Amino acid sequence: MSNHKELTQIYLDANATTPVLPEAASAAMAAMQTLFGNPSSSHITGLKAKDLMEQTRRRAQTLLGTGKGKLIFTSGATEGIQTSILSALIAAKPLVDAAPLSADKSYCVLYGATEHKAIPESLKHWLSVLDIKAEVIAIPVDEYGILDHEFISQHAANALMICTMAVNNETGVFQDLQLLEQTIRTANPSIFWMVDCVQALGKTQLDLQTTTIDYAPFSGHKLYAPKGIGFVYIRDSAPFTPFIAGGGQESGLRSGTENLPGMAALNVIFDMLLRSEGSAFSNTQTLHRFRQQIVTTLTECFPRIVFNNSFEHSVATTINFAVPSFSSKEIMDLFDAANIRVSSGSACSSKVTRSFVLDAMGLPAWQSESAIRMSFGPAMTQADVDTACARIKMASQALTQSCMVLAHNKISDKTQLEGLLQLRSGASCTWVYADSKSKQALIIDPLPELQQRLDTLLQCQQLTPIAIIDTHGHADHVSGREVLANRYLAEQDSDMLGWPYSSKTVSYAGAELEAISLGDLQLIKVPTPGHTSDSISLMLCSTNGEQPSTKYAFCGDTILMGSLGRTNFDSSSSVALFNSLKLLNRTLKADTLICASHDYNNEFTTTLATELSRNTLLKAVLQDQLSQTDFVKRKAELDSHLNDQTGSEIMCGAYIGSCDKSAILEYDASSLAKAIANNAGVKVIDIREPHEYVLTRSKDPNQNVPLTRLVQFIHDHQDQKDQPWVLVCRSGSRSMVAAQAMHRLGFAKISHLKGGYALSH
Repeated sequence: MSNHKELTQIYLDANATTPVLPEAASAAMAAMQTLFGNPSSSHITGLKAKDLMEQTRRRAQTLLGTGKGKLIFTSGATEGIQTSILSALIAAKPLVDAAPLSADKSYCVLYGATEHKAIPESLKHWLSVLDIKAEVIAIPVDEYGILDHEFISQHAANALMICTMAVNNETGVFQDLQLLEQTIRTANPSIFWMVDCVQALGKTQLDLQTTTIDYAPFSGHKLYAPKGIGFVYIRDSAPFTPFIAGGGQESGLRSGTENLPGMAALNVIFDMLLRSEGSAFSNTQTLHRFRQQIVTTLTECFPRIVFNNSFEHSVATTINFAVPSFSSKEIMDLFDAANIRVSSGSACSSKVTRSFVLDAMGLPAWQSESAIRMSFGPAMTQADVDTACARIKMASQALTQSCMVLAHNKISDKTQLEGLLQLRSGASCTWVYADSKSKQALIIDPLPELQQRLDTLLQCQQLTPIAIIDTHGHADHVSGREVLANRYLAEQDSDMLGWPYSSKTVSYAGAELEAISLGDLQLIKVPTPGHTSDSISLMLCSTNGEQPSTKYAFCGDTILMGSLGRTNFDSSSSVALFNSLKLLNRTLKADTLICASHDYNNEFTTTLATELSRNTLLKAVLQDQLSQTDFVKRKAELDSHLNDQTGSEIMCGAYIGSCDKSAILEYDASSLAKAIANNAGVKVIDIREPHEYVLTRSKDPNQNVPLTRLVQFIHDHQDQKDQPWVLVCRSGSRSMVAAQAMHRLGFAKISHLKGGYALSH
């Protein structure tokens, strides 16, 4: 199946890997077809293979200025790192055994805090294997990512080895190797020094023989050669232990049959790097011009963009940035829909998390969490840059479809917002309900990180908020309510949570409660103290019939998915929570959708019926199986697990229910096509956001239900739980999460497209 307009791929993730240069690919193919001999063989075919291998080595030696140092071909940078660390630590072990330090001192190994994770993990591994008692210490960096030389001076005397990076893979920040060498050798002339040069090749000049660098690993696939080939430089005076023993290839330095096709490709790359003319690689001045053109385009398209790397201190081929109010996942999905490939932080980890590199540089948490790395290689052309900039503009224009930016360009057919919208920052949720008929809106639990987005949304949709309300005083963040209220509701008098004093009184669930109107709906305030003393639940109800019918229950942190709100804050009361839970049980129907303030497990929403099936404590309360006194005891025990909670996010409830990770039926493109052909009732739902959808859709009948509107979709289809729905997204990750959430709520025939559109065409 396909709903893509075919756009050429714009690849801007070269720091993760590069495509193989056509000339390099041709050389590798020729080596496989005509120079396939084993370089260790003595016949003519083997001798020709040997000659190619040695020609490649000579060119690498010339390019890097290795002098008398060894240059050994490896499977890649990781092997080079292991070879270097193992060689150094084996040589250092006798020193440690023969001369232990005093009780108040210990040996250490040093590495830069922004190093690739392969470095500290390898250091720890080999120290353990070799039984060397030495502490692994990270060298701090400043706000630019430059190593702390004073720290090195203080610790290098007792260090067995120091590992640094020539160019950082996330930020492109380069170290002044000459100045760094002076600091290291002044502090400890005999320390073993490894420099990770993976990102430096082709971007900076290296003359290794003029330095005291002992080890320098390199990787071919970072510079247009195939994966599986690399090399390591070893200074002539540095100790060496073979990492791989066996047949004695590479003069006994690295055993195993040589990767001749990989070497043939490297040979072409080295030749181009050594050439002054006729090379596929641009010079440094041109690369800086390319970066500036991309940076200018990004700034035009995202005026509030923040660049995380200092261009003065980084190579021209890496741009690291964050856009306020946008998560890294949102930007990646947007760019991917426009067929632009970027990454969030290091591509060596598939999970999108904070960048430890930017954390080490002391950048604010939001920049670390929202970081996007855009990188290109030295074979970038002006035509490539022009196309990339045009596509970035196209992607930013598509955001008007979702009202994530205001329409000021050709894409302005915004998706009309009607009903419930769920926005998130981390695990925290903001809820927006829009009534397109009255042009009114309601905002519940506005997050400060989403202020700009909410403001843009209201303007774009031309909505007037009737109220901006918090369900309680939040302990884990400052509310974003005040800023928005001052802009849109300056004339409205309200309490500390934003509930308007001008509310009316209505009968609801046997009580007289305060309410306000939203179009044809009513929002009713139900006091539900417990998590905090000021906690309220907000019931959005239709007014058809004598009694209001609840569509959504915004219960804050009173009932969370699989949990109950914690009650160990100063303003908490487990007794009050006990009574509030019973009140909600009398108030809500079993299938009323509960919209919480936090969603720690990507479950979107829940119901009392769902919670009763898995939350034993809640079930005991609602079915009168537990006294108030016993509840207080059990709740205190539950909350005690949260007392030592660390990190930037305070958990507002301990998870006590089972998170349904049921095996969801998965289709691939072929099996889905057959299912649709055999069952006319199968309905495919595209859950990408409107800005993604508009970039890729053609005449495809698939219905677009953005993930931010999933709760609205669930509400609207409560009576169609036996309908065979198939959810589809870009990669299959969001569709799986959404399918599991719907399955938990009783959608028995939910399924998804494994691998998403990325693998379907």
